[in-house]
Amino acid sequence: MSFQLNRINPNQTQLFFADGRFETLTNEELDDFLSQMAANENDEELGTNPIS
Repeated sequence: MSFQLNRINPNQTQLFFADGRFETLTNEELDDFLSQMAANENDEELGTNPIS
């Protein structure tokens, strides 16, 4: 998933997705989102290597 971050104030960040959607997140929500993205990326890496 492709996205860009734009800090709009000290406690809020906007996420812009490649498909045109956007969301405004608090720092806590952003931390949760980035953790989920990292976990999904790790799952995809494990699933794409049939030798492991």
